[in-house]
Amino acid sequence: MLAIGIDPGIAICGYGIVKLEGNRLTPVCYGAILTPKDDKPEDRLKKIYEELTLLIENYKPEIMSVEQLFFNRNVTTAISVGQARGVILLTAANFGIPVVEYTPIQIKQGVVGFGSADKDQVTFMVQKLLNIRTKPKPDDVADALAVAICGLHSSATKIRQELRR
Repeated sequence: MLAIGIDPGIAICGYGIVKLEGNRLTPVCYGAILTPKDDKPEDRLKKIYEELTLLIENYKPEIMSVEQLFFNRNVTTAISVGQARGVILLTAANFGIPVVEYTPIQIKQGVVGFGSADKDQVTFMVQKLLNIRTKPKPDDVADALAVAICGLHSSATKIRQELRR
């Protein structure tokens, strides 16, 4: 099974494509879609759409895992990240890819084992689970890989449960 994980953002949109074969996780492709802050919002969203479209066309993931929006303070940032999430969800819908969403706590729980893990712990576990030697940069990339891992684990569990029926 192949999953694409997305850490949505307007300036930095992290992505990670991970393959699950049996119990083995393998990183296929990961990085970030970067948009210049001086570009118009519609051009930044278009770039996210176009680059995500190319990734999906090239790798053909079976599921998309997306981090849910969670903000306490900055409403302006929340709005732009919400717009990026909308473009991401639309792209998945255009390709008929099922989307699963996870809160930051669920992602930490799924990758590290406890929901109050810090970013360094999540990155460390992502590196261990995927056998990646160098720390993925920027942090959004490690987060996207963590989201993909969560999507694969939950999908694999769901498939196993359906097979038992």
